Amino acid sequence: MIAELGLAALWLAAALAGLQLLFAVRAVRGDPEGSGVRAIAVVQGLLAAIAFTMLILLFLATDLSVELVAANSHTAKPWLYKLAGAWGNHEGSMLLWVTVLALAGALVAIVERNLPERTLVATLGAQAAIALGFYAFLLIASNPFERLSLAPAEGQGLNPLLQDPGLAFHPPTLYFGYVGMSVAFSFAVGALITRDVGAAFARAMRPWVLMSWIFLTLGITAGSYWAYYELGWGGWWFWDPVENASLMPWLAATALLHSVAVLATRDALRAWTIMLAVVAFSMSMVGTFLVRSGILTSVHAFAVDPQRGAFILGLLVLYIGGALALFGWRIGSVREGARFDPVSREGALVANNLLLSAILGIVLVGTLYPLGVEAVTGEKLSVGPPYFNSTAGPLALILVAIMAAGPLLKWRRDEWRALIDRLALPVLILALALAAMLLLAGPTGILPLLGLTLAAGVAAAALAPLWGRNLRRTPMFTWGMAIAHFGIAVALAGMAFESAYTKETLVAARPGETHRVGPWAVTFQGVEPVAGPNWTAVEARLTANRGGAPIALAPQARTFPTPLTETSEAAIATRWNGQLYTVLGNRDASGRWQLRLWWKPFVTLIWFGGCLIALGGLLSLFGRARRAKRVRLREAYA
Repeated sequence: MIAELGLAALWLAAALAGLQLLFAVRAVRGDPEGSGVRAIAVVQGLLAAIAFTMLILLFLATDLSVELVAANSHTAKPWLYKLAGAWGNHEGSMLLWVTVLALAGALVAIVERNLPERTLVATLGAQAAIALGFYAFLLIASNPFERLSLAPAEGQGLNPLLQDPGLAFHPPTLYFGYVGMSVAFSFAVGALITRDVGAAFARAMRPWVLMSWIFLTLGITAGSYWAYYELGWGGWWFWDPVENASLMPWLAATALLHSVAVLATRDALRAWTIMLAVVAFSMSMVGTFLVRSGILTSVHAFAVDPQRGAFILGLLVLYIGGALALFGWRIGSVREGARFDPVSREGALVANNLLLSAILGIVLVGTLYPLGVEAVTGEKLSVGPPYFNSTAGPLALILVAIMAAGPLLKWRRDEWRALIDRLALPVLILALALAAMLLLAGPTGILPLLGLTLAAGVAAAALAPLWGRNLRRTPMFTWGMAIAHFGIAVALAGMAFESAYTKETLVAARPGETHRVGPWAVTFQGVEPVAGPNWTAVEARLTANRGGAPIALAPQARTFPTPLTETSEAAIATRWNGQLYTVLGNRDASGRWQLRLWWKPFVTLIWFGGCLIALGGLLSLFGRARRAKRVRLREAYA
């Protein structure tokens, strides 16, 4: 009965999405009967939420008469992974996607009161059009509530690599980011339809872009750390196509965030903002296509059915092609925004957006080129870190350098001499850092060296907008900007340290042997069998020492019976200046065990920096919301 209720709610939500689109079209054309769009959007969101709640209940109850539950759950799984199983698969993830989309549309309908009604209705119509395509996809090609004629005695279980607390929250976080881009896209389409591209439109769109950017930042940061500790490869980013699928929307969202801020505050970059909104949602759709089309093989990828991939590709072409056609048709009627000099904060933001777009293009080509070659010739190619690091790396460093100067520039127009004076201290700190690196650090590559020195200068420049201020009276969004930019400096320092100074030791060890990696001496005591709730493992007993009290580490080689899978569970010791990372491999014919040992100086700065970036975005969001509330109250009592 739960499955049938969920399916009925899904059908009703789809019908309301169609009705919402129809009423929006009539309202934009001036028909007063189309004025019920807000209410329809709210009810549609509630019905989508009911459908997804029913799917969660089916997974928590392990109802094996439902095909999706039988294929992705198991009675012996811990409840957290039963819950995560609801979205840890193709159909469930798509239902989560459209549920967040519908709830976002409902929230827009409830809270947005500043846009002209016609533009808001056009926005909700665009949101309904997006939702309608995904409802059709679920109901026609990927029904999550499909019943089995005969329920199996036991389910097949969830991919063991996804049975991790971080992965229970990582996909929803990314989906919130993706769907935030859909709202920004809908705002852009609505503004184009009504020719209402201006500061009010940008102020309405900005919170959604900012929320999306925060969630994408958190999702990428969490996904990076999960891959680092769960896969046992010792790396924090592999340029995997599915990783790139989450990075590309983030790059576009970062450019859009800065562009929409300029439009909201200075009424400039109108065409840029519209185009970036389209590009950001396009990258979200490309990511959805890559992960759910069956075109990629990855622990992140769900679908293996090319027909469903063709359906998603059709939606991508329809939405993005339609938006680009609308852009080309209407952008000529959008008035030019306010002008500004190249030496200004707007000019720095335009330069940053150009560099972000260039990096996005590099990542997009590197991700899609092997797929295109394979589709045409059948030959499998691999584009890996050497391509991405050598092409995107230098541009990223230039981007960071311009980012450091941007907040120190004045709006509209500035002078080179004044800018140089403001940059004097950050440049001095950068020079001292470079001198220290050359004198004290060992030999390293040019990119890590530049990364470390730039990180020092950017950290100083990020805090420069706070100098000389009364910090208690400083606006929260100014704090947010400073903390986010400081977080980029921290993350850049962690990346450079990890790239330049990581030490690795790969050995075949017998019990009692000691091996060194960096400053650590690691003694292999032996192995013993252990058992978990739904797995068994061989666990190594290691003792690590670097001059103080020894610490115990226990990396595992796990075996999951349902589905039959072997995984490596790294054991990590975290210290203030880095992490000791240990992995247990296989036993060889002579009885020795493979051990992989890494010492990674300051690697944790990568994820700490990512959290600071998201925190800065959150402070900016709250600061803008608080200022908007004060403005509304002032106008109400004026």
